[in-house]
Amino acid sequence: MSSLPEDQLNQLREIFTRFDLDKDGSLTHLEVAALLRSLGLKPTGEQIHKLFKNMDSDGSGTVEFNELVNAMSSQMMSEDILINQHELMQIFQSFDRDGSGFITPAELAKSMTKMGQPLTYRELSEMVRNADTDGDGVISFKEFQGIMARSAADSLGFTL
Repeated sequence: MSSLPEDQLNQLREIFTRFDLDKDGSLTHLEVAALLRSLGLKPTGEQIHKLFKNMDSDGSGTVEFNELVNAMSSQMMSEDILINQHELMQIFQSFDRDGSGFITPAELAKSMTKMGQPLTYRELSEMVRNADTDGDGVISFKEFQGIMARSAADSLGFTL
């Protein structure tokens, strides 16, 4: 049925069930919009309409679970967007060199330099300021997830 791993398929079923408010086995236009917003995306009405139309492959006016799975199984969604938590944590830990649970500006600067992308002080300050939503001067895993969600949203053409 799908190229998604079993754990992602189960997560998708949980999400689908949670947003199927009338429990009829399908998602309406409004339910799909709520689902997208719960993922941190802020698509425009036009973007939602276009995405919904693409997902509703049978033209029923609703999105059934198999249609959602098919949309999520596309090459772009499964490989570029749906990074699982374990992989995301590994990436985070590669920046968090001292294992403190936070990425400091110094750790960010070192990691970026090591990747061949040295930052100026201004660039570094701006990156930390944009990521550090609680203002404590470091980037937590939750803040890192937010950065990745914004990056995924940008690649889909949504605004956050």
